[in-house]
Amino acid sequence: MDFSQIKLHLDAYKDNHQILDAAYFLVRSFHLANDDWGQFDFRKDENKELIVLTTEGEIGEPQKIMIPNNLFDFDFNLVINLIAHEMVHIRQKTHQPFVEDKNEREFQAHYEMLFHQIYPQIPEMSDFHKKWFGERAITYYNRMEIGGELQQKYSQQKTEIDELINNLPQQLSTQ
Repeated sequence: MDFSQIKLHLDAYKDNHQILDAAYFLVRSFHLANDDWGQFDFRKDENKELIVLTTEGEIGEPQKIMIPNNLFDFDFNLVINLIAHEMVHIRQKTHQPFVEDKNEREFQAHYEMLFHQIYPQIPEMSDFHKKWFGERAITYYNRMEIGGELQQKYSQQKTEIDELINNLPQQLSTQ
C-alpha cells in the first residue's frame, strides 16, 4: 500500500476541514469497516494535547466511533492503529460471542495494535507507542482475575507482549 498517496489525500481533507471524510477515507483505504459499524462522530470533551477515540453503543447494536477534531494532527501510524483498535471493539460488541468483559476487550484491542493479527495491512507504530500500548495491555491483563480463566486464556499473548516490550530500546523518547 502506498502510504504517501494516502497521506496526501488526508492532508487535502484536513486542509478543507473535512475530518470525518478523512476518517471514512482511512477506513475504506485500509478495509476496516464491517456491517455493524455505524459512523464516526466528534468527541465533545476534547483535549488538544491528547488523542482519544472511543467506541460507543450497546453490545449487540451498531456502534459509533467518536474522534477528536484534531485527529489528523497526530502521527499517521498512531492514528490508523487507533482506528483499527476501535474497529476491534466494534467486532467484539457486534459479533457473537460478544466480548462483554472490558479488560478482555481492551487487552484484545491493544494486542491487535502491537501484532496486527486481524488487520495485517496496518503499519507498525513507533517503538515509543509500542511500549506505551504494550504496557497498557499488561495493565488490562493484570486487572483480570489473577490466575483466572481470562488470564489463562491470554497467557501466551501476554508473554508475547512482555517479550516485545523487553526487546524495545530501553531509552525511548516521546515521539
